[in-house]
Amino acid sequence: MDILRNLRIRAGRSKLSGRMARIKRKPLYINLFHIKTIGIVWDASRPEDFSILTRFHQKMAEQNKDVRILGFYPGKELPDRYTAIRYFTCFRKNEVNFFYCPVSPDAESFISAHFDLLIDINFGSQFPLYYVSSLSQADLKVGLTGCEPESSPFDLMISMTGEVNTEKYLEYVLYYLEMINSESAKKAV
Repeated sequence: MDILRNLRIRAGRSKLSGRMARIKRKPLYINLFHIKTIGIVWDASRPEDFSILTRFHQKMAEQNKDVRILGFYPGKELPDRYTAIRYFTCFRKNEVNFFYCPVSPDAESFISAHFDLLIDINFGSQFPLYYVSSLSQADLKVGLTGCEPESSPFDLMISMTGEVNTEKYLEYVLYYLEMINSESAKKAV
């Protein structure tokens, strides 16, 4: 069964490569102070992270930053706690095609939305989330360093040793974004 799944994902990666070849995108390295919109892709199979994301959303809202979260839940039915939250949408495994590419209107809307920053919280390397992160139109994309950093869709990669903790990861993201002091950040003002 894994062989078929791997073949389907390989075909999905090929489709993704074709779509990415048509995208012209230049990263904009901006300081956290200048960021106004944040998109987060999240592996929603980790319900223990939901409260961490809620606190992060609240913290960013206090700084007048608009946060949207798109989750991927590998089950058929969403847990009750994931519903009726304005800033959070989630697509399920029945909303991906044969090649594990998302076909949900929420995923397509998220991909086409312009964010100043995209944060990838996809520690399990779910292909549907990788697909969304890769095609996102965000100015700056942040994610974990993977096994093939040269083919990563991320502009800023964070390396963490040991087990990855979402709360610590988000702290690192904010820490490094506060350190950015580039010419493009000065032009963004």
